[in-house]
Amino acid sequence: MAERGAGISRRIGRFRGDLRLAALLIVAGILLAGRGWLADHPQHNPWAPLDLDDPPGWTTRTKLLALKDDLAECRAVLERSDVSFRALESQGEGACHRPDRTVIETLPLAPRVPPTTCPVAVGLELWLRDIVQPAARRHFGAEVSRIEHMGAYSCRRLYGRSEGRWSEHATGNAIDIGGFVLEDGRRISVLGDWPGEGEAAQFLREVRNGACPLFATVLSPDYNAAHANHFHFDQSGRYTGVCR
Repeated sequence: MAERGAGISRRIGRFRGDLRLAALLIVAGILLAGRGWLADHPQHNPWAPLDLDDPPGWTTRTKLLALKDDLAECRAVLERSDVSFRALESQGEGACHRPDRTVIETLPLAPRVPPTTCPVAVGLELWLRDIVQPAARRHFGAEVSRIEHMGAYSCRRLYGRSEGRWSEHATGNAIDIGGFVLEDGRRISVLGDWPGEGEAAQFLREVRNGACPLFATVLSPDYNAAHANHFHFDQSGRYTGVCR
């Protein structure tokens, strides 16, 4: 009887070992499949370098946030993505020192494309391609030919006060957007078209909301009266995900 019990015990032991081996093989298969899937979907791969040609993915926002502290990598992203840009010499001093002055000349900003920090430029490139143009086609059947801005650089404190925190505009790490002009000449302005429920208002809310994953701070007329006529976008290192 003891020998029979020992045989059963040994068979159970082998069975448990087989289960462990099968579990390890399953896990290995899942890992290999996952590795292959990530290779085919780099926009979801946290280890893949950011490429602006990839569609937005699970890790895009994290990669964009990382660019705020790495100018060399930010410009490498533009080069990797075949986005033409100019790197201008640094200017200013003190709180208004601008070591990063990057210009993507293909952006349809008017009256001209201003120098901004590289992370702001990257955010604008993605916003135009993935948010603004698709929304314009859906709502108006035409693309945006010009985005009217109200400036990027301004050596000042928040709201022009004499004391307190410096604005992100002081280093060109922000831009204010006032309106959009379509290919057929129609104009949509934040000041005039934000109120209401029409196509223009819906478009403005869609492009405001779409900017939120791309910039650290997005402010609109919903925030306060000071933003009644523009959207404020910045890549502040202090905040992630302020969207109003």
